[in-house]
Amino acid sequence: MSKLAIAHDAFVFVGDGRKALFLRNDGDEKFVNLVTERVFRDENPATHEQGSDRPGRAFRGVGSSSRSAMETTDWHELEERHFVQIVSAALEELVRKRDMRELVIVAPPRALASLRDALHADVKARIVAEIDKDFTKHPVWEIEKHIIG
Repeated sequence: MSKLAIAHDAFVFVGDGRKALFLRNDGDEKFVNLVTERVFRDENPATHEQGSDRPGRAFRGVGSSSRSAMETTDWHELEERHFVQIVSAALEELVRKRDMRELVIVAPPRALASLRDALHADVKARIVAEIDKDFTKHPVWEIEKHIIG
C-alpha cells in the first residue's frame, strides 16, 4: 500500500459491522494525528443466541402432506445491516453539519461493500480512499501507522 495523504480535518471511518470509529485528522498531511470523534458499538450476539427455536415448516399446498423446512433467519446478519444503516446516517450527518470534505473508509471487504450500498451520494462524493482491512481492534496510533504507510 502506498503512502496515503490525509488532509487536515479529513475524517477516517474504521468499521466492521459491529464497531465503528470516526477519526479526524487533527494534524496535517505530513504529520497525521488522528483523534477519535465518535465510537459506535453494536452488541450483536451470535445468531443462535438471538433467534427462536427451530425454523418453521410449510406445507406445499392445499391437501398436500409434504412439508419443507423454512430457512432460518440470520439475526446476526440483519443486525449488521442495521448497524451499517446507523453509521451511514451518521456519516451523512457529518457531511451536512460539519462540512466534511474528505473521507477515508477502512473496513473489511464485506462491511465495505455493505457500506458502499448504504452511503448517501453526498458522502460517496467525499471518499478519497478505501482500504479493505479490519483495524477495529487496533489502537488509534496503530491505525495511523497502517493507513499512512
